[in-house]
Amino acid sequence: MLLGQILLKKRWVSLNQLETTVNQQKDSNHKLGELLLQQGFIAQEQLEQALKEQYWRRNGYWVID
Repeated sequence: MLLGQILLKKRWVSLNQLETTVNQQKDSNHKLGELLLQQGFIAQEQLEQALKEQYWRRNGYWVID
């Protein structure tokens, strides 16, 4: 599962915020999480939790919401 999908599922970002940030990401060298933090859309703790969930899902762990 992609980081943006996790953040949307948790309702930590809106679809509009995510789309805006993804478009900005295309023109920069920055990672999505960095840009979302810089814009104040998410907090550091939210990013860390979402990245942990992404890691768990990619490595076959079950994640209970």
